[in-house]
Amino acid sequence: MKFSSSHVRLAALPLALSACWPLVATAQSQPALQDTVVTATRSARPLADLVADVSIIDRTAIERSGAIGVADLLARLPGVQFARSGGPGGTTSVFVRGAESRYTLVYLDGVRLDSQSTGGVQWEQIPLSQLDRIEVLRGPAAAVYGSDAVGGVVQLFTKKGEAGKPAPFIGVGGGSHGSWRAEGGISGRAGTDSAIDYALGVSKERSSGFDAMPARLRGAFDSATNPDKDGYERLSGNARLGLQINKAHRIDATLLASQLESQYDDSFSYNPASPQDDRTHNRLRTAGVTLSSQWTEAYSTRLQLTDSHARYATTPSFYRTETDLRGYLWQNEYRLGVHTWSATLERREDSLRNDPIDRDRSQNALALGYGLNTGPHALQLHLRRDDDSEFGGKTTGSAAYGYAITRALRATVSAGTSFRVPTLYQRFSEYGSASLQPEEGRNIEAGLRWTEGASSASVTVYRNRVRHMIDYIDGAGACASSWGCYQNVNRAQYQGITLAGQHQIANVRLRASVDFQDPRDLEKDRQLARRAKRFATLGADTQVAGWSLGAEAQLSSKRREYDDFGGSVYTLGGYTLFNLHASTPVARDFTLSARVDNLTDKQYETARLYDTGGRTLWVGLKWAPN
Repeated sequence: MKFSSSHVRLAALPLALSACWPLVATAQSQPALQDTVVTATRSARPLADLVADVSIIDRTAIERSGAIGVADLLARLPGVQFARSGGPGGTTSVFVRGAESRYTLVYLDGVRLDSQSTGGVQWEQIPLSQLDRIEVLRGPAAAVYGSDAVGGVVQLFTKKGEAGKPAPFIGVGGGSHGSWRAEGGISGRAGTDSAIDYALGVSKERSSGFDAMPARLRGAFDSATNPDKDGYERLSGNARLGLQINKAHRIDATLLASQLESQYDDSFSYNPASPQDDRTHNRLRTAGVTLSSQWTEAYSTRLQLTDSHARYATTPSFYRTETDLRGYLWQNEYRLGVHTWSATLERREDSLRNDPIDRDRSQNALALGYGLNTGPHALQLHLRRDDDSEFGGKTTGSAAYGYAITRALRATVSAGTSFRVPTLYQRFSEYGSASLQPEEGRNIEAGLRWTEGASSASVTVYRNRVRHMIDYIDGAGACASSWGCYQNVNRAQYQGITLAGQHQIANVRLRASVDFQDPRDLEKDRQLARRAKRFATLGADTQVAGWSLGAEAQLSSKRREYDDFGGSVYTLGGYTLFNLHASTPVARDFTLSARVDNLTDKQYETARLYDTGGRTLWVGLKWAPN
């Protein structure tokens, strides 16, 4: 494999990492071993007990990042890339280990998010301003979560009230492209010894945007695209309430709502003589209630009811799709010494309204788990049986083993199967076929991790093969449309290696990660669209004279896009981006922050014909009493 001449620095990264292997890593992706993680097994576990490839991003890292969207933030982690059609309000895809965006299962405060139209979460709908913590599990987890967890799982968490005085905050900020944001919230407990805790937050943001399809990218589409700016406006809010009934029982209730309106360019219907303002109208609502009970020192349960609603519509060219998801969960866990057993009953109900489609389906599941942590050995076994109302039974399993070679060095190996059922749109729209079968995956991986104090280094090698992959094929087929149909036609392979590490020299914190991967369509023997084979993140943070300062470089090799109807292949050039951030207290309880992204104003694309906005500046001020 070769790099373009503009990516010599990225090609040299393995040599740099091998020369200072324990010295660099990604601080966000290599959390301390004492951190507790929920995503890997669906219950809180110390990271040291897990055999999984996990990243954690806390609130401090979210604020420091200055990211404008969840996808932008995730793309700074190992093994994660994203592609977007224009600005932050544009259609966004996230690829975990190169897998399709629909292969990543996403939860928000335990509430499942998905689209029964396109498949996968609509990332642009999720308001980053409401999030307090993010956990990312790379690798399939269908034996724990069921359908959809083929490439990975992302858990998003809003803020939870803590003991102490009420903690209010207000933040304002503005930057390039006429962007601004105002936010505020409060969290705490109803009283010093109260059993009630709460957290409330609201945010309003707006951007005038930029031309998503500028003249320099239009080419043959010049006469069919709109040269206006494509901005967005979002209003979002969340509420979280907890009640500690007694020492053994607790109830948590969560609610989030987000409304996003964004402009886009419809390249196929624009008429220069009669220009129109193309807009998308997004709505996202989530709600959940959880009862957690610790019946004995060994036995605990969790009862959960969740509901989510996602709406996507366009005007003046009318289109609308609505997805409703409901979940019921009863999780049981029993711990005895070094052993942990779990048994989970789950029901999922999905529905889609996309005129003329009005369909629903359900899945009932039983999941069993076993964990062992003794001496240098760690073992995790999972088995799950899903009964789909349309496809019948499906069994998935996973096994993972870790061995501590020394106190600091640990080796892991794991294997697992996964699946994803077709969306209701893929089966019942005019482009769909009721004969579609679930996509199925098989994954194997191995890892080596070294940890010494605050320093760490890791290497992970993986291969995930998917069969019965669903793709949209142009031309007449086994569906009502003569334009194209969804079919089980492809096999894909996602394989690669991830290197990561972190280290501190004096008061400078170094971090880096580099990925080498080959996301490939095995049927056509070609690189999958919009994914780079090599990408990396390097960063350094320090404290100087009361300032928190940081610098970051993001590097990516070229990507490909394909026009199957015309047979054309398009290359999206590689790029190197430099980002800077700084923050400092300016008065009691006030913090000033600033960030510059794409310092050199690099022009690049993550999706063909769509711009990425160039260099951007953001300055913010936050009030949060200590």
